[in-house]
This record gives sequence, C-alpha cells and structure tokens, in this order.
Amino acid sequence: MGPQLLSWGPLAQLGIFLLVFVLLLDFWRRRKGWPGYPPGPASLPFVGNLLQLDFHQPHLCFQRLREKFGDVFSLQYCWTNVVVLNGFAAAKEALVQRSEETAGRPPLVIYNHLGYGPNSEGLVFAQYGQAWKQQRRFSLSTMRNFGLGKKSLEQWVTEEAGFLCSAFSSKAGRPFDPRALLHNAVSNVISSLTFGNRFEYDDQKLHELLGLLDEGLKEEAGIMPQLLNAVPWLGAIPGLPLRVFRAQKAFMALLDTFIEEHKRTRDPARPRDLTDAYLEQVDQAKDDPGNSFNVRNTRFVVADLFIAGSETTSTTLRWALLFMLLHPDVQSRVHEEIDRVIGRHRRPTMDDQANMPFTNAVIHETQRFGDVLPIGLPHMTLRDTQVQGFFIPKGTLLIANLSSVLKDDTVWEKPHQFYPEHFLDPEGRFVKQEAFLPFSAGRRVCLGEPLARMELFLFFTCLLQRFAFRPPELGPRPSLQARFALTLAPKPYELRALLR
Repeated sequence: MGPQLLSWGPLAQLGIFLLVFVLLLDFWRRRKGWPGYPPGPASLPFVGNLLQLDFHQPHLCFQRLREKFGDVFSLQYCWTNVVVLNGFAAAKEALVQRSEETAGRPPLVIYNHLGYGPNSEGLVFAQYGQAWKQQRRFSLSTMRNFGLGKKSLEQWVTEEAGFLCSAFSSKAGRPFDPRALLHNAVSNVISSLTFGNRFEYDDQKLHELLGLLDEGLKEEAGIMPQLLNAVPWLGAIPGLPLRVFRAQKAFMALLDTFIEEHKRTRDPARPRDLTDAYLEQVDQAKDDPGNSFNVRNTRFVVADLFIAGSETTSTTLRWALLFMLLHPDVQSRVHEEIDRVIGRHRRPTMDDQANMPFTNAVIHETQRFGDVLPIGLPHMTLRDTQVQGFFIPKGTLLIANLSSVLKDDTVWEKPHQFYPEHFLDPEGRFVKQEAFLPFSAGRRVCLGEPLARMELFLFFTCLLQRFAFRPPELGPRPSLQARFALTLAPKPYELRALLR
C-alpha cells in the first residue's frame, strides 16, 4: 500500500499544480482592474456568466439585470468582456455620439465554417475599415442604380403587393397562417434586386431557400453560438460546426448555385442585378490585390443583403396583421384613412404616405412594439471609450439592447402597449420620435432601411385597402406570444382575410 501511495504522490501534486495554474490563468484573464468599469453579476470560473443568462429571451434577461445593475452593466462570456447598453440615453451616446469608437464587430468565429475569414467579410459582420466602407458604398450605389429611391423599385413592390393580395384572396375567407405568403412576397423584392427575378409562390427553390433561412436563424439562438465564439478551439472538434449550423451551411451552398448561374449567363455590358454588378467589380479588381472585391466576398455580400432584406420586414408585417386582429378599432381607423385618401381601386403610392399620418403611425408603432431585432447585432469598441461615465476598454463586445430603447418608459407614454398615438401630435400629425431605433443607429445603421420603409408602407396599405382581417371563428385566439431566433417573431397564428 505504501509504495502505491508514493507512486501516485507526484501525479497528485502535478494535478493540483495544474488546477491551481489554470484557475489563476482564468482569474487573470477575467480580472477587471479598470477604474470605472461597469458593474455586473459575479461570474463563474471559465464560463463567466454564460450559464446565468437566458439566450432564448436575452432582451428580457438583460432587462432583469438592468433593474439590478443599471443602464450600463458588464458580463463575461468565458474570457470575453461584454458590456450591455440599455435605454435611449446610453444607446444614443454609444452608437451615435461615439460611433467611430463603437463601430467594430467582434470576431465571430462561428462563421468560419461558412468560409468567412478571421476578420469576417461581407457587410453585416465585416470589420469597420476601408474594405467595409468600400462594400457598403458599392451596395448603396448599386441598389440606387437598380431602383432604390426611384419609381422603378416602387413599381416592383406595388406589383408584388398585387401578387400577395391575390394569394390572400385565394384563401376565400378561410383561416390561414400568413407567414409563408408574407415571407415569399418580401423575399421576392430583394430577390429582384440581387438575382434579377422573382419566384412564383409555389416555387420549390424559394421554399427551400426560405426554409433554410428560418432554420439558420434558429441555430443562432441558445448558448452554443456564444460558447463557440468565446472558446474558438471548440470549433475544431470534428463535425461540431456542421452539426450545430447545418442549415446555415446549406443556405450558403444554395446561394452559391445562384451566383454560379450568374457567372455563366451574365453579359458584362448589361448587368441585370446586384450580383452581375458585383461580379463586374470583381473582374475590374482582379489585378489589384488590395481591393476587397473578389469572388470569395461575392457570396457574403449577396447573403447579407438577401437575409437582411427578407427576414425583418416580413416579420414586421406578421406583427402588423396580428395587431390588426387584436385591435379592431385601430384597423377600422386605418380603413377609414385609406378610403378617404386613396379609395378602394387606385393602388397606393409612396406619395400617399404624407397624407396618411395614422397609417404611418400604425406602421411605426408596429416596429416599436413588435421589437423585431431586440438586441441588435454585436458591436466592438475600436479604442478605449466612455459611455454614461463608465470606462469601456478597447476590444470590448458591446450589446445595444434595442428593446430597452423602444420600450424606454422615460420616452414613451405607454411603452408596453400598442399605442399608435406615440407617433401623433395633438392635432393628429405624424411625428417621428428620436428614440425610434428599430434599424439601430450610427455607423452600423441598417443600409436597407429605405427599402424596408417602402415595403412596409406599400404592402401594409395594399393589404388593408383590400381586406378586413378577423381572427378564426374557432380555435385559440391569436396572442402576443413571441419566439426569439435572432429576430423576435410572433408565434404562428391564423387569420381570415375578408374582401372589403
């Protein structure tokens, strides 16, 4: 017995030494000795606060922490320093007044399996710098060339709204879930810009594309993406990224087939869409190694535009129709305004928006109360900065809790109710509120905001011009229950679209 104990002695000592060393290393990596650093909950060794947070309802979890630690508080994702910004004042200071200091993106290694490089390419997750500015400038100018802000794109949206109304009408007043039809219609608008064509609503390729997009967003929810980002070496486990992000990989592969088809069929003298225009830029830049236009980046820019241009707008429209079911008095006032300004036969145009303050207020209140992108996308500080008097060091991951801005009780009269009067003055004129930030703000504000505004007004007005929406006569009544998967969407519900 004695010799056996002696033989295990050095191993036990080595184990204790390694344990102490690892604990000290963990403590050193997580220590925050900066004066003025934001307060936050105590963190656990190695995992930090990951096990204490609800990543299926992060905006609600952050609200509870805000009540305890204030508008600016800190978290620890393993060894990553995180600061969460709550309320309009903190978000405005960080995103707008200090936009140059907070415009970075954290390195999201979970996207390496999709082919993104260590600094991330494309538009949404690209690092702030010359390449990102170049890609954003190109995307904005090309979308304008293909109709953004012009009558041509408005006509595309209006035409698509006609197809959508026909699809609603085909239901003949029977209950149905509007989700798929709304997603089809909105996706067809961005598809016309990126791929030069729309899909029929029964097109199997469209169904596959949107199905993979929905599953890919679900893969973003939960603790696993946060853990893989915080501990990159976990991504080296064979098969793990493909198992966790299967739908995202398949979505990108399907987009690649569209791009390859464009390569085969394009005419450089006559670009049909944004993809053709991008490929032309790639040809022109092939002898310039410092240029950010390359074949690899093509897929990321196209993917970013397609995802951003379809998911949030279609989800907002789902909230809009749900609110009409739950607030028939509001729906009646929208009907009255449409009948008075447009009538029931002429198609709505963007020129009508200025004469329809209540409808415009309803759309804005839908975006505010629907809260489609509750925690926005992560930022990263590019240098040391301060927000609300707190010191935030360079390289800190920033989360702007946009939900807390859109429901800030110091700004909104009834923050937790659907109340279109938030956007109307006492004389009934439309008023835009400074704290209305559904598209975020600052350097990273959503570049598709003008297109989204056009789509929301034209789709919503066309639908309300033609239909009265009612809940099903049988079955459960639609509710405000929501599901978080990067976006916050209403749980499936059914409605009846009755011809007016």
